[in-house]
Amino acid sequence: MTVTTVRRLCDSDRDRWERLWDQYLRFYRAQLPAHISDNTFARLCEPDGALAGLVAVDAGGNAVGFAHLVFHPTTWAQTPYCYLEDLFVDPGARGGGVAKALIEAVYESARGRGAARVYWTTQQFNGAARSLYDTVARLTSFVIYEHEF
Repeated sequence: MTVTTVRRLCDSDRDRWERLWDQYLRFYRAQLPAHISDNTFARLCEPDGALAGLVAVDAGGNAVGFAHLVFHPTTWAQTPYCYLEDLFVDPGARGGGVAKALIEAVYESARGRGAARVYWTTQQFNGAARSLYDTVARLTSFVIYEHEF
């Protein structure tokens, strides 16, 4: 499958995004209340917000993947960092370069916003994704801790 476009997510993408979002949440065995997904989508579409959404669209106009970015200040640089929080490609479109095209678009968006760095996390068992990530970024030695409220 050939990706013809990776572009900013817009309001008219809601149904296509939601189909992918639901698959993404199932992959991670997660459930979110509808109001959280509604709010997330709205913030991803804001033109200059801290969140930014990208969507990969195939030649037929079908959304086949997305990337969600978080731009934030950092104490380690004068310019923001870009956290790639979510990256997902429809299972039927995998292996066709969609994820790599999304990552390249993430880099372009980050450069456009003046970010000093793009970074992301993934689960250890996500071998297929990690084999791509090893070709487009550097694996660090950081370990993540979290505490939820």
